[in-house]
Amino acid sequence: SVLWDNAGVARFDHENCYVITGETHNSPSNMEAYGGSLTGIVGIYRDPMGTGKGSRLVLGMYGYCVGPRDYGDKLRPHLHPRRLLDGVIEGVRDGGNKSGIPTPFGQVLFDKSYMGKCLVFVTAVGIMPATIKEASSHLKRTSPGDLIIMSGGRVGKDGIHGVTASSEAYTEHTPAGHVQIGDPYTQKKMHDFLLEARDEGLISFITDNGGGGLSSSIGESGRFSNGCRVDLDRVPLKYVGLDQWEIWVSESQERMTIAVKPEHLDRFMELSTKHAVESTVIGEYNDTGYLRLDYKGKTCAFIRMDFLESDFPQWQFAAEWSPPEMRGLKEPVLSEPKRHGLLLRTMLSRPNLCARNWITRQYDHEVQGGSVVKPLVGKGRDLPSDAAVMRPLLHSDRGIAVTQALNPFYSAIDTYHMTAVTIDEAVRKALAVGGDPDHLGGVDNFCWPTIQYHPTRNPDGKYKAAQLVRANWALRDYCLAFGIPLLSGKDSMYIDGHLEGSFGERRKISGMPTLLFTVSSVVKDVGKCVTMDAKFPGDLIYVLGETRNELGASEYYQLMEEVGLHVPKVDVNLFWPVYRSLHRAIQEGLVSSAHAVTRGGLAVHLSLVAMGGETGVDVDLGDVPICEDLHNTQILYSESAGRFVVTVSPERQEAFEELFRGMKTARIGKITESRSFRLKDKGGTLIMDEDILELKECWKSPFGGLI
Repeated sequence: SVLWDNAGVARFDHENCYVITGETHNSPSNMEAYGGSLTGIVGIYRDPMGTGKGSRLVLGMYGYCVGPRDYGDKLRPHLHPRRLLDGVIEGVRDGGNKSGIPTPFGQVLFDKSYMGKCLVFVTAVGIMPATIKEASSHLKRTSPGDLIIMSGGRVGKDGIHGVTASSEAYTEHTPAGHVQIGDPYTQKKMHDFLLEARDEGLISFITDNGGGGLSSSIGESGRFSNGCRVDLDRVPLKYVGLDQWEIWVSESQERMTIAVKPEHLDRFMELSTKHAVESTVIGEYNDTGYLRLDYKGKTCAFIRMDFLESDFPQWQFAAEWSPPEMRGLKEPVLSEPKRHGLLLRTMLSRPNLCARNWITRQYDHEVQGGSVVKPLVGKGRDLPSDAAVMRPLLHSDRGIAVTQALNPFYSAIDTYHMTAVTIDEAVRKALAVGGDPDHLGGVDNFCWPTIQYHPTRNPDGKYKAAQLVRANWALRDYCLAFGIPLLSGKDSMYIDGHLEGSFGERRKISGMPTLLFTVSSVVKDVGKCVTMDAKFPGDLIYVLGETRNELGASEYYQLMEEVGLHVPKVDVNLFWPVYRSLHRAIQEGLVSSAHAVTRGGLAVHLSLVAMGGETGVDVDLGDVPICEDLHNTQILYSESAGRFVVTVSPERQEAFEELFRGMKTARIGKITESRSFRLKDKGGTLIMDEDILELKECWKSPFGGLI
């Protein structure tokens, strides 16, 4: 299933499928950080639960884009970024940990553009049998005569107009009532109950009550039978005083809508009682062609189903692209730095490169016992992994690799290449741990500022629209080129906010055009997985892929307060043979460690590999594969796509190099016992000799005191 159900379904093995989806919970989290993020993660959990006949949850992931944690400038956001970040971390933590679902991967990004509205990404993965009672588990439908049952929590006023508030820019008038109130314990009981009912073949159709509440879940499911009738006064309420329309559209959490045949009702209710879950028959599906709502003996809605199916006309909008050169972007004129060691220490301590272990360690990734590649790896278990690998079925050595990429800074130059690089990065990170290039799935989560043009309120709306068009062109081009089916996705527009300034004025702040891209991959044998940390002194260091003059919108240019022009570009025809050869090398046991080179460039990621193993490195920049004459800083901090740092035992050197013969790869140095990070330039001059533990301290220090 692709994009018609609550989540995407892909083959895991001959007997099972995995289910994956992702979305955002930006507006409620921006208003009430803890509650918004809590309902975001438990809400995304319900999507795999409501996909097909229902899946068992095996992991969740997160992504946060917020303003600088130490922000102290003139704008006054509704919540300070520090308070907001603490709240969303806690919300996702409670939603996952209290639900018994591991959270093995996540990302955090800081930028002032997210002061107007933060971004909170949540992702969930489940597993389900390919067949249930000899029927395909991913297929479902409602039939005339099926009973409509609401299971789980009760309905309240919380969450009313949640989807409406999410479709607007944040202002001082945004209501707090659209934020739902979550209860992960109730949902955990419901999850276990519904799996047991599924396995007994009691469920004909299941979906969650998310955006729009019952109006959405019943309106959509009623299309299959071509009609339904609902008694709104049967719906369990948290308290009295709700109008009929509020019952119908409330987005109160922990609720599922299930179609059950009358002959299965008694057993379904018996299981519901066993698990202490409230389930109520609130209506039935029919084939009248109408959706009918009754309340206290009167009909309050009577709508043709074909009217609901007709949907709204396709929205058309104006888009005008302006190339970066026409916007005045150009490469800065910068001389070579003289203090390379200080530069590297400064880069490692930047907020978007430094350690965020204080966040990672709050999430339980070991629950359920399936964690293979952990979120933190290395000698001290303190370096972030490229991807997480989970074993959803403990009797099998088959696993799922999941990872994400987020590169909104490149949007300042061209969203086409921003999207391409983001997809490529996620692919490389999945392959670096042992993912299969022949089994990749993708989930795209777009977050975009308002694209509707208005001469005074949004004068650059046409340009933002063109950015969105170009991003989607790249999504199509590179997913086809990599062979990635898009299993699910979500778009969240209006990532804008109006914040108060020093003099009481309101200022519009628009977030950067952002794409979070998730890649999932089946790992046939988790015993062959590798991690990013250096393992053994004496191992050889290889760079796979070519380094080019591509520092546009890089972390180095940001440090220098520049944007630049030369954004990284993706060449699938050049990259793909390298990726396939790396996969083969990992499967043949030739690789000690593998790590994708991403934000920050080669110097940053070489140091991360060394910090992971607490070893030294001895590297000659003259051996790094380059496509033109580059100076040291370009080699060290270019963010060219398509690259890995790999370490290999000398005993396996010949077999490893044979796999990459004729490709843009090279041996650039070796792992040493000295714990010194030594780099020589192209002329053989030593330009850097840093203690690896001191570099590690620089990397940890910005948030090192937080727990």
